[in-house]
Amino acid sequence: MFIFLCIHCDAQSNIIIKKSQDKAVLDTLQYIKTFEVNKKEYIGKPFSYMLGRMIKIRPQTVWIIPNSVDSMVVQKSLFRFYDMNYPIMNETKMMITWETGLLYKTVNFNNRRNKFYFSESEKRFYGSKIVKNILVYR
Repeated sequence: MFIFLCIHCDAQSNIIIKKSQDKAVLDTLQYIKTFEVNKKEYIGKPFSYMLGRMIKIRPQTVWIIPNSVDSMVVQKSLFRFYDMNYPIMNETKMMITWETGLLYKTVNFNNRRNKFYFSESEKRFYGSKIVKNILVYR
């Protein structure tokens, strides 16, 4: 638990001291790791099912993982939970392997259009895709 003291000077030069308590900071790795631990619940279901259960934090960006066998198909996507403009050392990532490969042209178009951010159009696009595997790492 964090306690902050804020000192505020108003126009009449009166000093006001405020005490506030910060809520517990979310342990992103521990929270996201629960989805990997419980992956049997999500495998074989649409990605939207898992997204619907992510109530504390959601993906902020999505990235393509190159397929070494066929460059025209995306078999895996990497979801990051921090804004890409503010990189975090040891950030938590979730790699989803899809049941059926996604067309590279479509995924790449979405990534470029939305600058890799996980927007509403990505939620709709990925939401119907079936999850084959989940890997969470730092």
